[in-house]
Order: sequence, then C-alpha cells, then structure tokens
Amino acid sequence: MTVFEKIYEVVRKIPKGKVATYGQIAQLAGNSRWARAVGYALHANPDPDGIPCFRVVNRMGRLAPAFAFGGTDAQARLLRAEGIEVREDNTVDLEKYLWNGL
Repeated sequence: MTVFEKIYEVVRKIPKGKVATYGQIAQLAGNSRWARAVGYALHANPDPDGIPCFRVVNRMGRLAPAFAFGGTDAQARLLRAEGIEVREDNTVDLEKYLWNGL
C-alpha cells in the first residue's frame, strides 16, 4: 500500500460532522512526519466524493487556503452542510469538532 493509499484510508474514516488535522492523519496513517504528504495526497485526491478531504484542517483548525476542489469557500460550504460551524476567520473549533481517531 502506498503512502497516499494509507492516507486516503484514514481520511475515509473521518465521520460526518467531524474534522481531523494533517498531523493527526499522518500519525494514524503510520508516520507522524507525513503531515506535508497528507497535504499533497489530498490535493491529488482521485475520489473527492469518496475521500472527504474537506474534513481535514490544519493544527489550528484553519481551512485550506488553496482547497483543491473549489477553494476555501467550497471547503467552508461543505463543512457547514455537515453542521460544522466555520468562523469568520475560516477556522473551526477543534475542541468541539475534532475527530478522536477511533
């Protein structure tokens, strides 16, 4: 299994209404140093409908400024559609919405 496949496997598990961080995905995929690789993998996502990359945010809860599938506004719209509150500064409350990884 490739690094990207491991990353996609983890991202598919993020439940509706929750978010995960790049670092969290990296750790769950097998290497805490893969956070940058997570970004690359999500940007190259071959199946945006099946791999919910919009549920991944940075360690501060900030949305991706260059979300590959329509920009920050699209990511915010997708998160809001799942009931996640996106603040004016394009962040989400990690204490409230962070997935526990189980």
